Amino acid sequence: MSDAVSLTFPDGSVRGYAAGTTGREVAESISKSLAKKAIAIALDGELRDLSDPVVTGKLEIVTREDARALELIRHDTAHVMAEAVQELWPGTQVTIGPVIENGFYYDFAKNEPFTPDDLPKIEKRMKEIIQRNKPFTKEIWPRDKARQVFADKGENYKVELVDAISADQDLKIYYQGDWFDLCRGPHMASTGQIGNAFKLMRVAGAYWRGDSNNPMLTRIYGTAWRTQEELDQYLHILAEAEKRDHRRLGREMDLFHFQEEGPGVVFWHGKGWRIFQTLVSYMRRRLAGTYQEVNAPQVLDKSLWETSGHWGWYRDNMFKVTVAGDETDDERVFALKPMNCPGHIQIFKHGLKSYRELPIRLAEFGNVHRYEPSGALHGLMRVRGFTQDDAHVFCTDEQMAAECLRINDLILSVYQDFGFKEVVVKLSTRPEKRVGDDALWDRAESVMMDVLKTIEQQSEGRIKTGILPGEGAFYGPKFEYALKDAIGREWQCGTTQVDFNLPERFGAFYIDSNSEKTQPVMIHRAICGSMERFLGILIENFAGHMPLWISPLQVVVATITSEADDYGREVAELLRDAGLEVETDFRNEKINYKVREHSVTKVPVIIVCGMREAEERTVNIRRLGSQAQTPMTLDEAIASLVSEATPPDVKRKAERRSKAKA
Repeated sequence: MSDAVSLTFPDGSVRGYAAGTTGREVAESISKSLAKKAIAIALDGELRDLSDPVVTGKLEIVTREDARALELIRHDTAHVMAEAVQELWPGTQVTIGPVIENGFYYDFAKNEPFTPDDLPKIEKRMKEIIQRNKPFTKEIWPRDKARQVFADKGENYKVELVDAISADQDLKIYYQGDWFDLCRGPHMASTGQIGNAFKLMRVAGAYWRGDSNNPMLTRIYGTAWRTQEELDQYLHILAEAEKRDHRRLGREMDLFHFQEEGPGVVFWHGKGWRIFQTLVSYMRRRLAGTYQEVNAPQVLDKSLWETSGHWGWYRDNMFKVTVAGDETDDERVFALKPMNCPGHIQIFKHGLKSYRELPIRLAEFGNVHRYEPSGALHGLMRVRGFTQDDAHVFCTDEQMAAECLRINDLILSVYQDFGFKEVVVKLSTRPEKRVGDDALWDRAESVMMDVLKTIEQQSEGRIKTGILPGEGAFYGPKFEYALKDAIGREWQCGTTQVDFNLPERFGAFYIDSNSEKTQPVMIHRAICGSMERFLGILIENFAGHMPLWISPLQVVVATITSEADDYGREVAELLRDAGLEVETDFRNEKINYKVREHSVTKVPVIIVCGMREAEERTVNIRRLGSQAQTPMTLDEAIASLVSEATPPDVKRKAERRSKAKA
């Protein structure tokens, strides 16, 4: 038979195969060992079953070592879980079981919902099914046959799914031994290729198709990985994340709370507000001399949001208020601002601006409100009212690259001050739905691509970079800054966004060197993003063990005996005079009890004083998380703690002044 299919392999080689040749046969033609390891093929980037016939295109043989194998492993594990459930509880209906981030789930219709106690039993049966190593085989069924077979089995939800599949799509049925399910595929070659690196995590209720008018099903969540080491690492991160949950630590440290009467907004307690203001003060110092801090109104008329475009693009996420006019019965519609940019452009427009004044940098710690669905709210990480460390730079086209680099240097320096050394910077390019001429997009993306290359070169490989095609804002491309925390999680925080939309919509201009009106480039930038969310990230990153300069309560002075209380008061006063946040604990309790109690609230330093310390004018310093005590003279202790509690930016300024004097 003559070659009818031409395949291009990753190394660039090209081979011809007969029509009807399967992916498995192609793998075997390369090597027997590769065929044994193969779990699927990727044809022009699309994953397919090994048993599928190949067609002309670019072919890759996918093994378990491939990153794409995770999706197949999780998909197959979901099918095995469904088979195990129906073997253990005949009559249970299976509905849908998709792959999700880090795992999978399957929804079941069962008279008595599953409980956590059922999970070990299901896992055991799953391992037995995997051990059977039954092949995954695919059949294409006529619609009538599929409806009838599932109806006869009492699988009413599957019948509904069959009816929902459009007439132009094949109805694929995948078998694993005698058990089968309706599925789009693809799957690996057999259940044995799944391995045992999986775990069922929890059960939950879920409405059929997410509609509260439909029956409640039981959802079982699971996770699956390529190796036991990967699974163990994931479970370790989950356990660490639970210990570091900022909501729990916020209660223990008495920082903030939430309640139903204010859904999605933070009730800050004294200590929490102290940290918040420490962050704001730090950011103000970092902006001093280069930004003008401004403040735009909280409530603005709908017409401004219509001009900006937010009313059309973002209206459903805005809090709106309708009021009667002062001198007329006509109603006016206002909105709480969801972002600061329209207000800042009004400030820029107030008064004539010359090119000599540019760049103009306006910053605001603006309180904004966005309507988030109640199910999406998550402590400080996802709220409805928050503070943005927002800024907008108005500059010329020629200044755009330099301003983006200046912003980048500031963002990276801030993250480093908070201990984040691993940062990823990605350029998000034009989305399908956007405003502005393509020529403007071409120019902005070209400049930002050059800036991205400069960022990578200047960091000497320390900063990872990447491209996010189609992920830009509707008004311009943007940089997204993601930082990695102590347990390896990535958090997207800072952004730098170029905007063609607002200056044009609001008619913003400056007078250029030819005395002509020229539209400025508007660059949006945020460093922390949401100050609330950034604080939540810090709490989880440090597991509540905040650096001394951030901690709301830096020192507790505790006495061993009441005879040392006067000395303890003197120590506390001297520390306060030196600028430290200090409390005292002179209760008639054992010192170990006091230490344990203050450790729970994550006080970083406990100074222990007894009669001996009072006589010698010394102290014992006990650090959070350590059993050891460090004896020091009082003067040494004060000097050491003051130095440690000095913010890093203040230290740098002092060092520069010292060098200048030298």
